[in-house]
Amino acid sequence: MISWWQAIWMAVVQGLTEFLPVSSSGHLILASELLGINTDGGPIFEVLLHIGTLVAVFIVYYKDVWGLIKEGVMLIVDGVRYLVNKTAHPFKMYPERKMVILVIVASIPTAILGLFVEAFLQDLFMSSVIPVGVLLLVTCGLLLASQKIKIGKKRVEKATYKDALAVGIVQGIATLPGISRSGSTIVAGMAGGFDKEFAIRFSFLISIPAIAGAALLTLLKADFADLAANWGPYLLGTVLSAVVGYLCIRTLLKLLQNNKFHYFGYYCGAMGLIAIAWGLFL
Repeated sequence: MISWWQAIWMAVVQGLTEFLPVSSSGHLILASELLGINTDGGPIFEVLLHIGTLVAVFIVYYKDVWGLIKEGVMLIVDGVRYLVNKTAHPFKMYPERKMVILVIVASIPTAILGLFVEAFLQDLFMSSVIPVGVLLLVTCGLLLASQKIKIGKKRVEKATYKDALAVGIVQGIATLPGISRSGSTIVAGMAGGFDKEFAIRFSFLISIPAIAGAALLTLLKADFADLAANWGPYLLGTVLSAVVGYLCIRTLLKLLQNNKFHYFGYYCGAMGLIAIAWGLFL
């Protein structure tokens, strides 16, 4: 059974850490170990929390999401037309269609690396907080290094598929607990010459297939028996994760534009040191 307070706690943690550059998976492990808080709400609840955070992305970037859906469908239609009668070439590029392909390119290495991490490395991080602490220090270094990156001017028109592949690889690595998905992909985009707004927009757009894919994998393993009994806390958690996620995206956008993005690096550094000390001495 999921209690109302557990639903609130999990929703707030999910909404906060999914988008702020502090590593959601790392914080769930630390909360469980350091604070003795049960963060296992069950597979169905986890899926609903992810749906809530997806809704937040959809609301903030509704124009981009609609563009991805529309152009994704048209890409398939034009591909079929081209195969049938050699018209409507599917790779005639314009910004909206190019964004679809950039997201697809970035999602391929993310899926491969994410499955590898889940299959071979997840147990390492569940057995000790030390690896999580070490990777939080890595996140700290990435965020602090973002201050030194010369901001580029690339937007979707100038971004290359090589750029998208690099950001997708970083997102796949960020499935390791302790590496922030949003933080690492935004820094990777900026390092690749993206301007600030496009770096964060691309980071959130490529999170859609990543989060949806992880939710689907969880759903395939889920038992739906407790859904009816817990519909109240489940609904509350879904709505709350969407609200908190929306506020966090807006906050992150403002901090990035005001050159305060790196502030989260100090927090990740402190949490990393606490986790390592806890693992070594307690």
